[in-house]
Amino acid sequence: MSATTTPPTLIDVDRPAVPFGRLVQVEIRKMFDTRAGRWLMISIVALSVIAALSVILFAPDDVQTYEAFGTAFGVPLGILLPVVAILSVTGEWSQRSGLTTFTLVPHRGSVIAAKIAASVIVGVVSVALAFVVGAVGNVLGAAINGVDAVWNVEVSQFFTILLTNILGLLLGFTLGALFRNTPAAIVGYFVYGFVLPTIFGILAAFQDWFEDLQPWIDFNYAQTPLFDGKVSGEEWAQLGTSGLIWFVVPLVLGIWLIRRSEVK
Repeated sequence: MSATTTPPTLIDVDRPAVPFGRLVQVEIRKMFDTRAGRWLMISIVALSVIAALSVILFAPDDVQTYEAFGTAFGVPLGILLPVVAILSVTGEWSQRSGLTTFTLVPHRGSVIAAKIAASVIVGVVSVALAFVVGAVGNVLGAAINGVDAVWNVEVSQFFTILLTNILGLLLGFTLGALFRNTPAAIVGYFVYGFVLPTIFGILAAFQDWFEDLQPWIDFNYAQTPLFDGKVSGEEWAQLGTSGLIWFVVPLVLGIWLIRRSEVK
């Protein structure tokens, strides 16, 4: 071999060595390979079944509608799906798999994009299954209670409810990227989801100036019209403005931190 011959390299530094589709498949599998990920999905299924049984057994006949079943299923999904997204990011640090991941795929941007895509896919499939199971629950509930099944959810609501769940899931991903620590990200998620809305609500109730400002800076509040399926132009603007504050800017910062932080 000539002394000037360039030895072959195992990784092409100019492009990802692994196809993006395969990265997404790997990230989806990693979501369920850990005990935490498996138990989270089991918890979602179990809580959904409990929610459906609760509506069938305890709700009055006049409120046993598809919307009621959808709402019952939406609670565990809305709470636990963002945690799944958090674990997809923080697992690289808490389980120390980041060294392997970023060694095999040194282009961190590709890994981040694959994690986002995997999270969205899991969210879409989960919400779609919730809609299907909600329909089954509506039919069974009507049959058990001897009433007619009520289908009071418009087509537009399916898409806006799906958007709400995807936004919540991606917010969990954002917090995971910002903190890169599972307990800190989960605490941050519950503070954002439960503490801040309470503070904003109290402030809006006692301060007139904040009541008009709240839809423009409170991302949770701005998503409320999505559940009705009818969103005005102003409400879309409020969603975009508050989302820029609480979602877009933190996500960009979180991705920058992942790309720059040292993996140990």
